[in-house]
Amino acid sequence: MYHPTTRVLTVLELLQSHARLNGAELAERLEVDPRTVRRYIGTLKDLGVPVDSEPGRYGGYRLFPGYKLPPMMFTEEEALAIVLGLLASRRVGFGAATPAVEGALSKIDRVLPDRLRGRVQAVQGALTFTPIRGVGQLPNPATLLTLTSAADANQRVWMRYQGGTDQTERTIDPYGVVHHRGRWYVVGWCHLRDDVRMFRLDRVLALEPRDIDPHSPINARPVDFDCVEFVLQSLATAPWGWPVEVLLELSLEEARRRVSPDLGTLEPTAGGVILRTQADPLDWMARELVQIDCPFRILHPPELREAVHRLAREISRQARRAPRRPAPPRRNSDVRAARQTAERSRPGPALAAVQTQSPVSVA
Repeated sequence: MYHPTTRVLTVLELLQSHARLNGAELAERLEVDPRTVRRYIGTLKDLGVPVDSEPGRYGGYRLFPGYKLPPMMFTEEEALAIVLGLLASRRVGFGAATPAVEGALSKIDRVLPDRLRGRVQAVQGALTFTPIRGVGQLPNPATLLTLTSAADANQRVWMRYQGGTDQTERTIDPYGVVHHRGRWYVVGWCHLRDDVRMFRLDRVLALEPRDIDPHSPINARPVDFDCVEFVLQSLATAPWGWPVEVLLELSLEEARRRVSPDLGTLEPTAGGVILRTQADPLDWMARELVQIDCPFRILHPPELREAVHRLAREISRQARRAPRRPAPPRRNSDVRAARQTAERSRPGPALAAVQTQSPVSVA
């Protein structure tokens, strides 16, 4: 038989897993009568769990968002999924910016059963991550929450922003926040530029929500607007460094598979795809072209061709280097001969004593 406390906790777990359940459904799952279900619901309410009861034929029970989180119950798979998510968050830099990740991991570890704790600890001990280029830090939590809340509620914000060389004050209507290669970007309508712009969160110096001006309605995000695509395209077409044009002898589908979306734009043409981008230094671009792993023709600039030649010469030089040969072990006969030679060249004890004595007078 199940203990009543176990049944009460089972009710809590069912309510956490479903948006709403009526009394008949709970009674069927617990194999009890509806009156007993009502008693269990009353016990949860007495414990401070915010359960909302909806009376009537089509009513039921649901967890109501309260001032605090109710006790949470997870299956083994759910607990493992949470730990994996927290470990991944710590790997990309969240843990360095806030103790929330470490605190959550510690709390989960303390309440896990011994058997499940062993499985989770085994995952933490065996799980590793390959190096991630451009790992950044979690931005100011207040900045992140303000911008995401404004994007969700179609609210305007004011910010002081540090550009490349100067500071500006702007009002924007945020569309969304994107994380890419260790950096965080907010995308939205910029009233200063009267166009869609993106901004790095680590350059936001001050941020405040603002009321909507009746004479300047909110520029809500278009239905078909993709914030991720906008960030990638903006990075790929940013005006900096050397303008580069390279013909990749690939189909467009294969080029999209091999070329990172933020590297540049792809345009199909006769004989392949033209990659247009900007790069500085060109030696970096030469390495990127080699990693694409396909035949290519450099259209512009000529300096990129020389950078590829330098890279090819360096790779060829490294390939020609023979492995370092260890010194061959000395044969026993060679060792004995060397030792005998050393013994013969060393002065004997008697001779050494005579040579070091002072001259003696003979009467």
